Amino acid sequence: MLLVRVGRRDGDLRTATDVMLPERRYADRPRRRYGLNRFQRATVETVAPVAPVLAPTVPVDESPTGPIPLLPGERTLARRMQFALVNACTLASLMLGMGAIFLAMQGEVRIAALLLIACVLLDGLDGALARRFGVSSPFGAQMDSLADMCSFGLAAPVVVYASLAGSAPTAAAAVVAALVAACAAIRLARFNVSPKDGRFFCGVPTTMAAAVLALAVLIDLPLPGLVQIAGVALLGFAMVSSFPYAKLAQLVKLPPWVWLAPVVGALIDVRLTFALIVVGYLVSGPGLWLRQRRTA
Repeated sequence: MLLVRVGRRDGDLRTATDVMLPERRYADRPRRRYGLNRFQRATVETVAPVAPVLAPTVPVDESPTGPIPLLPGERTLARRMQFALVNACTLASLMLGMGAIFLAMQGEVRIAALLLIACVLLDGLDGALARRFGVSSPFGAQMDSLADMCSFGLAAPVVVYASLAGSAPTAAAAVVAALVAACAAIRLARFNVSPKDGRFFCGVPTTMAAAVLALAVLIDLPLPGLVQIAGVALLGFAMVSSFPYAKLAQLVKLPPWVWLAPVVGALIDVRLTFALIVVGYLVSGPGLWLRQRRTA
C-alpha cells in the first residue's frame, strides 16, 4: 500500500483514501437528531412538502331566511289584483267541488254533476287568466293541483258513487270510486314533476276524466251498473297510463267537418254520440302511441 505524505500532525500519517473520500470521515460521526443532514432535509422537503392541516369545513345553510314571495316579478297593485283574481278562480273551483260532495251525499246527483262541470270551466279559466296576465307562479301551480285533487280526485268519484247507488253493488261502486281517487292523485303528482309537452298529455288529464264522469251522470247513460263500473275503472287506468292524448289546442286545429259530426249526432241521439266521442278519445291514446313507435 502506498502512503502519501500530506502533513504530519502529531506524528501520524493519513492515507490517500482518507483524503479523496471525505464522506468516510463522517461515517463514524453520530447522526443528527432527526437522522438527516441539512442537505438531505432540504431535498426531502422539496420532493414531499408537508400538506397543511385544514380546519374542518362547516356546512353553510344557504336556504332563504326570509319569506318567499308568492308573486314573482314586479309587485304592483295591478299585478296583485290579477294574481288575486286567478287564485280566486282556483279557490272557487275547490269550493264548488266541496259543494258537489255535499249535494251527492244528500242524493242531489244531477246538481252535483253540474257543479263538477263548473269546476272544469273554472280550472280552464284560471290557467288562461294566469297566462294572459303573466302572473303564473309556483304557488299558483300548487294551488291548482290541490284544487284539482279536491274537485276531480275526490268530488267526481263521490258523485259517481252516489249515481251508482241501486244500480250496482255497493262494494264494487266503493272500490271503483277509490280507484279513481288514487289514479287522480298519481296523475296530478306525475304531472307536477314531469316535463311539459305542448302537444300531448301523458295519460288522460283529471279535468277531462271529471268532465266525462259528470256528463255521463247528467245524460244518464242507459247501461247496466257493472258496465258503468267497468267504464269508470277504464277511465281511471287511462289517467295513469303513458299513452299520449291530444290537448285542446290540437283538437281545435281539426277540420270543421270533424266538429260538425258530433253536433249533428247530438241532435239525433245525444247519448250514443257522447259514448262514441268518449270511446274515440280513449282509443286515440294507444293509436298515437303505436304511430310514434312506428315512426321512431
